[in-house]
Amino acid sequence: MKLSVENISYSIDGKLIVDGVSLGIEEGSFVGLVGPNGCGKSTLLKSIYRVYKPDSGAVYVDGKDIAHLHNREVAREMAVMQQENNIEFDMTVFDMVMLGRFAHQKMFGNDMHKEREIVREGLREVGMEGFEERSFLSLSGGEKQRTLVARALVQQTDLIILDEPTNHLDIGYQYQIMSILKKQDMTVFSSIHDLNIAACYCDRIILMKKGKIVDVGAPAEVFTPEKIQHLFGVETEVTTNQATGRPNIIFRPAEL
Repeated sequence: MKLSVENISYSIDGKLIVDGVSLGIEEGSFVGLVGPNGCGKSTLLKSIYRVYKPDSGAVYVDGKDIAHLHNREVAREMAVMQQENNIEFDMTVFDMVMLGRFAHQKMFGNDMHKEREIVREGLREVGMEGFEERSFLSLSGGEKQRTLVARALVQQTDLIILDEPTNHLDIGYQYQIMSILKKQDMTVFSSIHDLNIAACYCDRIILMKKGKIVDVGAPAEVFTPEKIQHLFGVETEVTTNQATGRPNIIFRPAEL
């Protein structure tokens, strides 16, 4: 088991946002976290990567309780891309991605040529080659998002946690980013807004509603019209994508 979450609960002002969640993410798998807005997805992820301190429960990576690890140790175990990245200070795109190498920095002895090549490769992976000297704050929303994905990739961890990584991206870059993540030799756990993207790329899907896990399974098992109706309150038709063999979800517009 790469990631194990045991009975995590988190409340804000006495309101329970995450309610006794337990889950396991197998090594090498690509797992999507899906649910309506406000169901607790982002809060759960923040509890896992230590932005929030849970009221109860524990998070283990390869059997290590991350509550007992130093920041640099956690950064060696998992890379994180948060949904909110309100960065007010400016730097070049290259330097922004270089921040992902923090966990590997030594006081003396780093091969800076190798470090720079790792950063350049990360930028190539997300289609940002040639942007190295651009100001990060001058980028479009999609370009910023791809830069931050590159920053997570260059950490070179075995586990990456992402909160809606395709946020702000047009459809072409959404599929590009997910394809990049899919081909990495790592464990991926990501909240995903678009059900068809989740169905296309994820090995397993975790459905969340009102702070609880309500179902777990392969995309074809959890993306049924009945379960989508229960989760989101919308009617759908689910077919099979002939190119991928995975579910294809067609939304039926509500009557006006």
